[in-house]
Order: sequence, then structure tokens, then C-alpha cells
Amino acid sequence: MKAALHPCQSERLRALYAYEVLDMDREKDFDDIAQLTAAVCGTPIALVSLVDADRQWFKASVGFAMRETPIETSLCSHAILEDEFIEIEDTMKDPRMVDNPLCCSDPGLRFYAGALLKTADGLPIGTLCVLDHEPRSLTPLQRDTIKVLARQVMMQFEMRKALGSAAMMRQEVDHRVKNSLQSLSAFARIQQRRLQSEEAKQAVAKIMTRIDAVSTLHEYLYKTDAGSNVDLGVYLKNIVDYLAETTPPNVTMEYVPVSVEIGSQQAVSVGTLVNEFVANSFKHAFPDQRAGVVRVELAHLPAGTVSVTCSDNGIGMPPEISSQSGGLGMKIAEIACMELRCELDLKIASGGVTASIEFTPEPRPQYRR
Repeated sequence: MKAALHPCQSERLRALYAYEVLDMDREKDFDDIAQLTAAVCGTPIALVSLVDADRQWFKASVGFAMRETPIETSLCSHAILEDEFIEIEDTMKDPRMVDNPLCCSDPGLRFYAGALLKTADGLPIGTLCVLDHEPRSLTPLQRDTIKVLARQVMMQFEMRKALGSAAMMRQEVDHRVKNSLQSLSAFARIQQRRLQSEEAKQAVAKIMTRIDAVSTLHEYLYKTDAGSNVDLGVYLKNIVDYLAETTPPNVTMEYVPVSVEIGSQQAVSVGTLVNEFVANSFKHAFPDQRAGVVRVELAHLPAGTVSVTCSDNGIGMPPEISSQSGGLGMKIAEIACMELRCELDLKIASGGVTASIEFTPEPRPQYRR
């Protein structure tokens, strides 16, 4: 006979659908639980069964070929109307099962025992169950084991649901941060075009450099799920790739990376310095389509320090450039170096400019267990 609807059928189905597990691929975690349940109970069949509106669907199964059965033949749809655990020693002696094709066929399912899969609100969404082709009964230990393993199934469901919610929230935050940074960058560019003073234009350009560094860092953190720590080699590669899109046709970009982990705030400071140097090199180092190279190099040094060196083989930095953009650029560099607790080593020659820093990476945060 077909089971009656659960008294809280609508709420129960909403809870089931919220886990987003129906019709998904097999997963080893659930297959392992089904295998262990069958082994402990000594039954040929074990199922992680979810009771939908018009079917029961098996997230995991041992000894049962079908992925789902109609609700009319569902043994578990009867089980979810019971308390925590149900055991039917002989289905042919149970009026709910006696006319069920799965039970009265040859060989039929003559034994059923299952523990409810219940949400934190007490709504049953299915069962962890075992079946046999012969009447039988379970021991107290076997019954307790099924109940414990059923709770493990629900813990897996809850964990996946929480991770899914966190991922959605993260995507929403990422979307809003991207929009905010893009809006801020667009606003800065609009203001820059409206300004008359060259000094003010350059000031806004430095702000945009910082925005670009933060934007690149955000994208890196989002894509890699790096938390508060950053692989500086990978992050600077992203910066260099971004700058390469604006590289003049007569200039070549070179990058020499190493892998070193630093704090995200330090990464923004380094990214600001690199952005500033490369942008100035593109603008001033190679006039009249002069060919040249801009190079960014990252290296490990003794005692755990890291060096970042930016250089170009351009015309150097004439005094008038130093007094105009160089002054503000140096202030930006000074702020970044202050954040990194280091000094800027700037070498200016007729054959180019080299700027280098050495700093100690921040230690990774230590979390208490």
C-alpha cells in the first residue's frame, strides 16, 4: 500500500531540496557509509534513501541496482512516518508491505530496518536502511550502529549545505567588491580627465595605482581561496600580466618569480610599488619609440628576507621628471616601504633606473585549535 503523506510534507520537501543532493553523482563518503552499514548488519542491501514527492532516490546503495523507485513502492516512505528507527522482521506479515511488488516478487525484500535521516528541525528526509531477502532481526549493536551512521549521513549533508551557502555568500561579496573597485576606478579616471592641474592629475593617477593593486589582489584571493596569505610570486605575475596589456609596442616586459608566502597587506604594498615603477618606465624611460626592457625580479635572500627589484634600461630619470612626477611617486614609494618596514634602494643612471627593496615576510597567522 502507498504510504500516507507526512504531516509536514511541504516543510519536509523544502528541507530535502535545500540540501541540493537529489540526482547528483555518487560520492565515496556516502558509498562508504552504505558499505559499512551492510557489513555491520550482515545484509546484502544497504541504502541511503531520500524520499521525494513522487519517488525515493538513492544517494548511495549496496546490492541494489536501481537509482530510484516510485513512491508507490517505497518502503522508506512508510519509515519516515515512524520514530527514529523502524524494523520490519518479515514484510509479508506487515499490512503496509504485503502487496508491495518489491516485497512479494521473487526474490522479494522480506526484511527492512532503517534509521531516519532527520534535519536539525526534526524533519525526516529519508533513511539509512538495510534490506534482506530473508526474514530476520538485528542485534541491539546493529540497531545502534545504523542510528549512528544515519547521523553521519546528515552531518555530511549539513556540511555540504553550509559550504554551498558560504560559496554563494562569497560570490556575492566578490561581485560587490568588484563593482565597488570598478566604480571607484571609473570615478577616479573621470575626475582625472576633468582636472586642470598636472600635479592633481598625477595624484589621482597614484590613487588609481593603489586601486589596481587592491583589485588584482582581490581577484587573486578569490580565485585561489588563499585566505589572508598570498603567494607573492603568483600575485606579482598577475600584476605583470595586467601591466603587459598596456606595454608600449617598443618595450618588453620580463618577470623572474619565486614562490614566497606573505600577508595580503604586504602584497598590496609590493604591488603598489611594482605598479608605480612599471607605469613610470612605460611613460618616461623610452621616448621616441626607443626599444627597451622593463624587468621585475623576485628573489629569496638569506635570513628569510625577500627582495623585489624593478629595473629598466631606458634613458634614466632627468631632473625635470624627478621634480614633477618623481616627487609624488617617491611619496607613494615611501608609504609602501613604511608598510613593509623597509628602505627603497633607488639607483638612477643614464642607462636606466633600478628600484629594489628587501623586507621580511609577515609570519602566517597562528590559529588556536
